Amino acid sequence: MTALPYNITYGQETLAFDLLFSRRRTMQIAVLPDGNVIVNAPEGIPLDEIKKRVRNRGRWIRSKQVYFQQFRPRTPPRHYVSGETHLYLGKQYRLKVLGGAESSVKLSRGWLTVEQTGDGAPSIVKRMLDRWYAGKAADQFSASFERCWPVFEKQGFKRPNLKIRSMKTRWGSLSSKGNLTLNTKLILAPRECIDYVLTHELCHLAHKNHGPDFYRLLERTMPGWEKYKTKLERSLI
Repeated sequence: MTALPYNITYGQETLAFDLLFSRRRTMQIAVLPDGNVIVNAPEGIPLDEIKKRVRNRGRWIRSKQVYFQQFRPRTPPRHYVSGETHLYLGKQYRLKVLGGAESSVKLSRGWLTVEQTGDGAPSIVKRMLDRWYAGKAADQFSASFERCWPVFEKQGFKRPNLKIRSMKTRWGSLSSKGNLTLNTKLILAPRECIDYVLTHELCHLAHKNHGPDFYRLLERTMPGWEKYKTKLERSLI
């Protein structure tokens, strides 16, 4: 689904946002780490009403944008050449691209080594790393789920299906159909941050919204969760 660009006047500033329509029942406003604003709105809601709600959240939007600015500059754009660094589970590893008889990606002693049979083109290296990250995400997220699930299993909740995919506006989600989805990019964050996102989503088994009861359950299940949330935000690329 294609996002539509819009903007509103907020005080002396112009607030730009990308608008997506969906079958959701409520409107969601999200501020991404790069400062972009994404609005997910129910189908049929008038544009004037959407702009009004965005304007009403203007102060919150600006505060989130200012908050994320403190963590910049982020990791520079990737060129997939030897010498640059790449994150994995919260740690930086230096990339080494080599020619070889077989194609492989290995992690060892601070190096992320890519051996490939071609000419070392960045597009090929990127494709190999993307596949490697996806495989690691499947393993690490499954292990994280097994760490976090027992607390909720004891409470009698039905085990959700774990899914992994790239998401633009969130780290995780829990659907009404029982699918718990994690963002592939979480593999870049420390393990405890992955556990935090999983625990957060599992708490939605009991409480669908982010009301006081939700946060009380989150605090009981993962005391001090705020520090993991902050650590996750500081780990963003």
